[in-house]
Amino acid sequence: MDASDLRIALFSGNYNYVRDGANQALNRLVEYLLRQGASVRIYSPTVAEPAFPPNGEVVSVPALPVPRRPEYRWPLMIPPRVKRDIRKFQPNIVHVASPEILGHRAVTLARRMGVPAIASVHTRFETYLRYYGLAFLEPLILAGLRRFYRRCNAIFAPSESMAQLLREQRMNYNVGIWSRGIDTDIFNPGRRDLEWRRGIGIEDDVPVIGFVGRLVMEKGLDVFSDAVDLLERRQVRHKVLVVGEGPARDWFEKRLPNAVFVGFQGGEDLGRAVASMEMLFNPSVTETFGNVTLEAMACALPVVAAIATGSESLVTDRVTGRLVRPGAIETFAEALTHYCQDEEARRAAGAKGLEVSRRYGWDQVNEALVGGYIRTIRQSARPARSPVP
Repeated sequence: MDASDLRIALFSGNYNYVRDGANQALNRLVEYLLRQGASVRIYSPTVAEPAFPPNGEVVSVPALPVPRRPEYRWPLMIPPRVKRDIRKFQPNIVHVASPEILGHRAVTLARRMGVPAIASVHTRFETYLRYYGLAFLEPLILAGLRRFYRRCNAIFAPSESMAQLLREQRMNYNVGIWSRGIDTDIFNPGRRDLEWRRGIGIEDDVPVIGFVGRLVMEKGLDVFSDAVDLLERRQVRHKVLVVGEGPARDWFEKRLPNAVFVGFQGGEDLGRAVASMEMLFNPSVTETFGNVTLEAMACALPVVAAIATGSESLVTDRVTGRLVRPGAIETFAEALTHYCQDEEARRAAGAKGLEVSRRYGWDQVNEALVGGYIRTIRQSARPARSPVP
């Protein structure tokens, strides 16, 4: 069996209507699978004006806006017309990308059809509650996630640190790795553009601390702001550059009145923005991998990040950047001060990060997942062992 024998039904709560790292990874995966001759059909909520064109054919499923986050959709069910489409497609594996109602229904349907189901883990959903005053509900969310992932034949994490956490949480004991890749044509040190920096009001010799990502509170915007406040009070020369959009932009702009906000940047524009920084500051604990961390490393930037799943697998403390206990404002500020004031330390950490980033290519990581698909299909086809008398 090889990739051309695969018939994959992919279920996603957000395939392309909002741009984020998870759905861009899924789209890259589908593009790769189609190039290898696989058959893929995507089932996801859709909107009239998606964030970007989808790779592959998308079958729309009914959904409602998420309360307090209306830019996201909450899938409701798999209606009869979609079930007929799935059965007509005759998948030999089901891939579920998010543990909501659509994901649960997809796994149930796969089991009824006798088809193996795998899940890819993109986000630490249980951590989101901490940012909305609902941390006491985290054990219930973990229990729900455990029930979902245990019904799958296998699950795939984007980093070894996340895979180990999933094992410790007893989510599933068949945990593989589907990492994330980097497009080195877009993210490389050669994209640095001092003229562009001057155009947005940043002097050539001022150290730039960058934030890249969706502007939502669960990305650690409060920690970022508090650490920058300390730099301001200590008169550490720096400039903050924020790349991204989101519902918390107004809040973030008020907290960082001296920062430069350039909004959403994509493709080569994003590569230019990242390469034009001196360092990336990523205090988030919700990512399972941290695409922005890898992109910054590919641009030869040191990364100051929280000790969290994903970051731990990419950043080596005091080698490619700093890993800091989540929420430790003072330590974050000290790490940022070090890289703001020591140009040689920045260069050394950036060079090591660039070296690490070269291990990650999209075709290589997607090829590994294809191997996981084939292995799961073969394992599910084996007859169950008779119980020992």
